[in-house]
Amino acid sequence: MGKPQVIALEEHYLDPEVARHFKEGGPEARDAALRERLNDVGALRLREMDEAGIDIQVLSHSAPSTQRLDAEVAPAVAREANDRLREKVLASKGRFEAFAALPTANPKAAADELERAVTKLGFKGAMIHGLTNGKFIDERQFWPIFERARSLDVPIYIHPAPPHPAVVEAYYRDYLKEFPSLVSAAWGFTVETATQGIRLVLSGVFDAYPGLKIIMGHLGESLPFSLWRIDMALGRQGNRATPFRETFREHFWITTSGNFSTPALICCVLEMGADRILFSVDYPFVPNPPGVRWMDQVPLGPDDREKILSGNAKRLLKI
Repeated sequence: MGKPQVIALEEHYLDPEVARHFKEGGPEARDAALRERLNDVGALRLREMDEAGIDIQVLSHSAPSTQRLDAEVAPAVAREANDRLREKVLASKGRFEAFAALPTANPKAAADELERAVTKLGFKGAMIHGLTNGKFIDERQFWPIFERARSLDVPIYIHPAPPHPAVVEAYYRDYLKEFPSLVSAAWGFTVETATQGIRLVLSGVFDAYPGLKIIMGHLGESLPFSLWRIDMALGRQGNRATPFRETFREHFWITTSGNFSTPALICCVLEMGADRILFSVDYPFVPNPPGVRWMDQVPLGPDDREKILSGNAKRLLKI
């Protein structure tokens, strides 16, 4: 058998018009080498994919994307960004696919943009970054997005963004001067996004839209490790009955983005099954080569390795 194709599912870029709306000095301030790679959706990106052995990147906008824009501004910004991204995908001749940016502050417009991006632009789903102007995406006002995703049979990727300012102040402020990454990839992103995953399960959105597909990165933001305990605790007296663990394992897929830990991956395989895990790097925040080399070494059989590297992505995203 030949070497399996490699599809990387959470690979970011920066649209200059979307970035124009970001506040200066926040987490969007990137160092020069990182910004160069975020801005490049061409030769540099393709060369680094080739050097690492990555066949396809599924492109998505970097956080916070359009989740901080208001309901009036966001629809046009997201639409134009998605149009520009489609041109990059077409120019790549099969090397790039894409997740749409959605104007979540306007849920009806976001659902319509998701449909347009999938049916007209050929996108494979959408990515939502953290809170929408301070609101979790499980709130009922956002359910039209999930209804449309289910009807289109495409996934929504729930990606981290900076925590709510009140959380930053209460949980992280004391250590941010020496450890600024504590509020982001080191821990804050995980807590915020795992909380969102839990809230989605508890909200009833999967009862309303059975078959809805959600992706979470970074090996599920630690939730696969905690599923048994969450399920057990929610089964105690006083809680509304909910099949939490079963619901999560039925509706969620997870990716390896930025979490190249063999023990953590094995935990996820045991909890979720190899069919629910997809390869990702988290480029350019994480370089390509370590992720590909790691997958060559993990103690999995060839069938499971092929599923994670590309087979599951081909089935889930219809590539």
